[in-house]
Amino acid sequence: MIRIDHAVKTFDGGTQAVHALRDVSLHVEKGDIYGIVGFSGAGKSTLLRLVNGLETPDSGSVVVAGEDLSKLSHRELLTLRRKIGMVFQQFNLLEGKTVRHNVSIPLQLAGVPKKEIEQRVREVLRFVELEDKENAYVSQLSGGQKQRVGIARALATSPDILLCDEATSALDPQTTESILLLLKKVNREMGVTILLITHQMQVIQMICNKVAVMEYGKIAEEGSVLSVFGTPREEVTRRFVRTVINDQIPEKFLSVVRSETRNQQVELLKFIGDSVKEPLIANLCRMEGLEVNILGATIQEMQGSVMSVFILQLIGDDEKIRLAEEKIDGAGALRERMAVGA
Repeated sequence: MIRIDHAVKTFDGGTQAVHALRDVSLHVEKGDIYGIVGFSGAGKSTLLRLVNGLETPDSGSVVVAGEDLSKLSHRELLTLRRKIGMVFQQFNLLEGKTVRHNVSIPLQLAGVPKKEIEQRVREVLRFVELEDKENAYVSQLSGGQKQRVGIARALATSPDILLCDEATSALDPQTTESILLLLKKVNREMGVTILLITHQMQVIQMICNKVAVMEYGKIAEEGSVLSVFGTPREEVTRRFVRTVINDQIPEKFLSVVRSETRNQQVELLKFIGDSVKEPLIANLCRMEGLEVNILGATIQEMQGSVMSVFILQLIGDDEKIRLAEEKIDGAGALRERMAVGA
């Protein structure tokens, strides 16, 4: 549905060039909810603007819905954009106009007959659960309602792709959750492919099936949400994952761990879905000559599955710890040795 290959984009920054994108490749399949996460300046927004043709790469290619954007005329690009909806962080609505007027704008620009416009506006407002606000002025709405209007406007032309630019950053946590559930509904019931950018890993966790982590204009890591959350390879990815899954030893326990004079090893264990079929920790506790302490634990739901994280302190001689690690690895849990030095 979206294929970006080896895209490079540089802007004139006055005294020095700004390398917004450095050889970026990204492939989004039909039906994906694909999240791009990164800190400010990582290149997320520039990448998104390549998809709707608002920016063109200095080199590389951008193919959307089978169309190479570099080969389209201006008129052909405008036609393609009708199949690409856009949802903005600050809503980009006309505050002094009604909800109906705002939602109808893309249809009016496309030259759709008035009767069809009225019907489509009612349909999308019903879908976003704002049919009772059709004649209300945007200035009278809450932030969450405004974003629902923005989504309705983006859906008015029956797009195949929805681009979301920090769509929940201006909203409180409860409203954010409701908007994300609405986007999942758009994807599930309308079959719309969604590409969203965010700096909030919680957004990725809640609705995405794939994620790319960007840093300094490059994609540092990408893959399924479960794989990236389960085994993050790059430090920037680990920092983002820790905002959702705390895999650090609580500070109050660190001094206790460091004061242990017996032979020990601290292990980070991750259980994904039903990958582990046995009561692993209970079995470890039954091992003779091995003491097991749980230093931390958490559980998170993502991509229709569950990830459980445990931080275990194993106390015993080297052989007992080695046998425990073999049991962990054999059971199917993801394991990582943790450094606990002062």
